[in-house]
Amino acid sequence: MSDEKEILSNRLAFHEYHILDKYEAGAALVGTEVKSIMAGRIQLKESFVQIKDNEVWLIGAHISHYSHGNINNHDVLRPRKLLLNRREIDKLQKETTQKGMTLVVTRIYWKNGRIKFEIGVAKGKKLYDKRETEMRKTVEKETKAELKQRFR
Repeated sequence: MSDEKEILSNRLAFHEYHILDKYEAGAALVGTEVKSIMAGRIQLKESFVQIKDNEVWLIGAHISHYSHGNINNHDVLRPRKLLLNRREIDKLQKETTQKGMTLVVTRIYWKNGRIKFEIGVAKGKKLYDKRETEMRKTVEKETKAELKQRFR
């Protein structure tokens, strides 16, 4: 197992979607973007992954300006190219052509000196699915608290 350090987890993606499959992708980033991401200054709130011309792009991710950057600082909302194998791109393209399927970034982490993006093939949840998930979490939390209280 390689040394992984999580930078960001997209909890909203797990709330809004059923994640069916996950892929690891690198990214073509400039230096100030890497430094900002390492400082945790990235926001995935309205971002999504799109396949255009057999290339995978991260659209709408907001990476703040690097505080010690100069005039050559990056554009905060520019589309960023994600790096995957041809086979993986073809597979993603096939999976997203199905109705209701989309690609979202589920987490960003540091692995072997490189920033990696975990892309999830996702299907949107209905409102009742979200309620069911919330209810299950609440029940688990209460059960855990009760067991903790009982064994004191």
